[in-house]
Amino acid sequence: MSSDVRSGWSILTKPFRGAPLGWRLRLAVIALLVAAVATIWVTNRLLTDRFTESTRNRAELRLALYSGNLLSELRRNAIVPQLLSRDPTLISALQSSDYSLSTQRLISFVEEIGAASLMLLDGDGRSVASTDRNRLGEAHRSFPYFIDAVRSNATIFTVIPKESGGYSFVYSRRMEANAEILGVIVVEVDLHKFELAWAGISDAVMVADSTGTIILSTEPQWRGLEEGEAMLRQPPEGAIQRAIRATTDWTALPPDAYLQGEAVMRMETRIPFRGWQMTSFTTYASIREKVNSVLALEIMGFAILLALAFYALSRRATLRMALFQRESAELRALNARLQREIAERERVEKTLEVAEQTLAQSSKLAALGEMSAAVSHELNQPLAAMKTYLAGARLLLRRNRSEEALASFGRIDGLIERMGAITRQLKSYARKGADAFSPVNLSEALASSLSMMEPQLRQRHVKITQILPEEPVIVMGDRMRIEQVMVNLLRNALDATKSVSEPDVEIILAAGDTAVLTVRDNGHGIEDIENLFEPFYTTKQPGDGVGLGLAISSGIVNDHGGRLTARNGQLGGAVFEMQLPILGSDGLEAAE
Repeated sequence: MSSDVRSGWSILTKPFRGAPLGWRLRLAVIALLVAAVATIWVTNRLLTDRFTESTRNRAELRLALYSGNLLSELRRNAIVPQLLSRDPTLISALQSSDYSLSTQRLISFVEEIGAASLMLLDGDGRSVASTDRNRLGEAHRSFPYFIDAVRSNATIFTVIPKESGGYSFVYSRRMEANAEILGVIVVEVDLHKFELAWAGISDAVMVADSTGTIILSTEPQWRGLEEGEAMLRQPPEGAIQRAIRATTDWTALPPDAYLQGEAVMRMETRIPFRGWQMTSFTTYASIREKVNSVLALEIMGFAILLALAFYALSRRATLRMALFQRESAELRALNARLQREIAERERVEKTLEVAEQTLAQSSKLAALGEMSAAVSHELNQPLAAMKTYLAGARLLLRRNRSEEALASFGRIDGLIERMGAITRQLKSYARKGADAFSPVNLSEALASSLSMMEPQLRQRHVKITQILPEEPVIVMGDRMRIEQVMVNLLRNALDATKSVSEPDVEIILAAGDTAVLTVRDNGHGIEDIENLFEPFYTTKQPGDGVGLGLAISSGIVNDHGGRLTARNGQLGGAVFEMQLPILGSDGLEAAE
């Protein structure tokens, strides 16, 4: 590292011995501005496409969920009139004209059914029993739900406009005994509760019947209109207008429709019920906010770099004087800088150790801390390797072996990238999302995992026996997650052989119908195999682990279409097998 810094100082000293630095710094400023514009443009395009697609997918999922809930509510209430029309108590009340207990019986039914209201009409269409006592005695002889129900022997569904606005959704069926029509049972379905639920989101949702008339909507003034008319009558302070307040448009979004002059994303789906159709309008506000926040950070970063460049121009005379210092003074300054960096890294290492302990403890207290404990568990191995490499690099620097020290820092950088990838994979594990898979050579992944475990293997003097095939074993998957499983299996094998005088770990990679990786140790075996892959189950001492490694590994292997098993060996010790679908020469996974 010191040699690189010295070479950097040497490069800076050369311009002052010849040509001035002015034109070079100006060229660097121009290049920085060009890079800033290009980066912001590319970032804007990529992030806009990505966030637009994710927003569209979420809108489609919400629309499918809403339509499914609505259809479920309609189908659940459709059977109610058929059941109540056969109720002997209600039939007897219609025959005897004694309705003293009918209202109370309907009230007891409505609490179980969950309908908006129930009403019993006699043969003349008069309300003789109702869950709403204010409606007793009302005449319904001219209403479609009474007329159509008397004429038909099936359940009738009717949509009735209300005088106060909106619609009532009614199921009705006639009641008869001995081929005599006694009356009609009416069930009012509460679909407006869905409007209240939909109103809690930024989307605007509406449901239209087969004629295109809006019967349900998050905007009350849309009801009774067609979609085109509803768009024109949207009030200025409506939900969709509030959601698409004007923002600086850094994005070139492809709109599906326009509402009040603003671009919105239009989604629609058909409800398999009387030709109904559900439509939602999703704004681009969240996409703009996400893209603009990233672009703002990039602009801030480039602004800082530009400020530093102007500062360098203003301080050129001062730097010219400083660069005439003797080489010994330069070396002392570089050494002091190196010491500060080492002290800072040690402080960061201690902070990470404290964070790891805190996360591990929190994971035992509640299920809410499971992901935090998983992060601590998965980062423990890279942190331990980083600590070992830092110690080695410190010794190498003291012995002036800078090239080997640089190699150690390179490994540390790789471990840091791996830590970032692990955290992303743990988030993916929690969401159960679908990652993009690519061909993975298991032999190379195993070599990378053994490289990470190298400090522990060298410290413990563990005998590693590898039996690998000559031909590459290729599977489709996420290499980082597969290496994560291998590291967990190797670490468990090392922990199982702590009390063995001559620890021995055997690794076998075989390829047949499936790719099989076997890790065998000569420890004391597994006591409770049934609970082995359960989260937080562990036989280790406090501080050595929280029991998440095998649970996470099993989930990763399952996500790859494989299987992770464990058993006790015939000669002692534990045997873990990871089976994954093998990738054939034609690029397709072999069927299991």
